[in-house]
Amino acid sequence: MARAPLSLLLSLSFILYNASTLAGASYYSPSYYYNQPAPYKEVMNTIDSCWRSNPNWSSNRQALANCAIGFGKDAIGGKFGEIYVVTDSSDDPVNPKPGTLRYGAIQNQPLWIIFDKDMLITLENELMVNSYKTIDGRGAKVEIAHGPCITIADVSHVIVHGISIHDCTPGKPGLVRSTPNHVGHRLGSDGDAITVFASSYVWIDHCYLARCFDGLIDRMPRVRFGYAHVANNKYDEWLMYAIGGSADPTILSEGNYFTAPNDPYFKQVTKRDTDAYWKNWKWRSSRDIFQNGAYFVPSGWGTCSPGYTPAQYFSVAPGGLVPALTSDSGPLNCALNRSC
Repeated sequence: MARAPLSLLLSLSFILYNASTLAGASYYSPSYYYNQPAPYKEVMNTIDSCWRSNPNWSSNRQALANCAIGFGKDAIGGKFGEIYVVTDSSDDPVNPKPGTLRYGAIQNQPLWIIFDKDMLITLENELMVNSYKTIDGRGAKVEIAHGPCITIADVSHVIVHGISIHDCTPGKPGLVRSTPNHVGHRLGSDGDAITVFASSYVWIDHCYLARCFDGLIDRMPRVRFGYAHVANNKYDEWLMYAIGGSADPTILSEGNYFTAPNDPYFKQVTKRDTDAYWKNWKWRSSRDIFQNGAYFVPSGWGTCSPGYTPAQYFSVAPGGLVPALTSDSGPLNCALNRSC
């Protein structure tokens, strides 16, 4: 039976940082959470070049949904919905108030969610995001921190752009509303920044994720069964591995920049199950850059081409350009009516 590729696009334009312990709570954001837009940038990735040079981006925010590439090309989020403005940073997991992030995120209709000002949102329990939603932090400094964070489960067409998610803690067992007409008993989230489960057409772009209790994104970069095209990412000093897999996935690592940790036992980019069958799995590296002793163990035979449609196709830059391509990773400090 043919395998459908997972339609999850994790753009190269976000920052992942993790630590073994949670940092102390702070309501003042370090400057590295947000990047000042460069007045001129010679090298820009495919997604950014689609919208950042347009000074009118804020008058047509939904145009961002036209910029996705690869398997996430059709992730439309709330493109065809109304603008919903978050005005209230408070949270109620069961009866959210209009104007809060949770109230917008659980609605059944498509919504493009924006923020009217800078805000720190500390969630009382995990935030269940419904289908056809965009959480767009451009034009404000938006942090979700010091509490449970985001869960994307059994939904489709979700875009999360331009926010910081850090110092996430496990969710509590209890009631959480997932739609206007459904409240369910949750067992408690693990403490990830973003958990993606049984979902499709999910695009996470220009976000900062850091110091979460369990991890940053579940399940990334570990692949099961499906196909993953890992392109133009910058991996620095991973704790165990940069790309992992189990249950016979196919992985093409193309144009990435890997800098291994100093620990001699963790120089390998890849990690597989110990089962002997992994030697038949198709794992390939193409035009990657390896620093500080990093190395990739290929396996299998036959093509690893992603098989994109013409609409999904994009040009992958060589790995040597990745430091420049990712220099504006994380949320951008975008001003209204100006190029970002």
